[in-house]
Amino acid sequence: MAIDAGTKAPDIQLKDQHGQTVRLSDFQGSKNVVLLFYPFAFTGVCTGELCALRDELPKFVNDDVQLLAVSNDSPFALRVFAEKEGLEYPLLSDFWPHGEASRAFGVFDEEKGCAVRGTFIIDKEGVVRWTVVNGLPDARDLDEYVTALESL
Repeated sequence: MAIDAGTKAPDIQLKDQHGQTVRLSDFQGSKNVVLLFYPFAFTGVCTGELCALRDELPKFVNDDVQLLAVSNDSPFALRVFAEKEGLEYPLLSDFWPHGEASRAFGVFDEEKGCAVRGTFIIDKEGVVRWTVVNGLPDARDLDEYVTALESL
């Protein structure tokens, strides 16, 4: 079960596609965060979603907002994926310990061994303000993110 709006976000710490450590708390006090979990790089729906975010990036990476996309892929796979698709925002690896961050947010599918499509908008104080969870085959609506961010 995904964590609810109004809950303090767990302070996850993961490596990005360049091997840099990214902590959710790094943005506390300065930026709202769109934290997006997706199953795997190089899959159809995931690639479509992440490229749609790339195409609308100024809405999700700016002085007030940071986009962080998390999958259970290794950082090495995420680097190749980012380069292939021109993704310039952080792709975080929840590879090892496998699914630890996904579990902390309640979006890890134990049977499939990957995260489901969970999105969390976290305010500058580190509190989850909006969340949506979609099934593995179901893409998310980016306009919903924009509306949620505008309400902060």
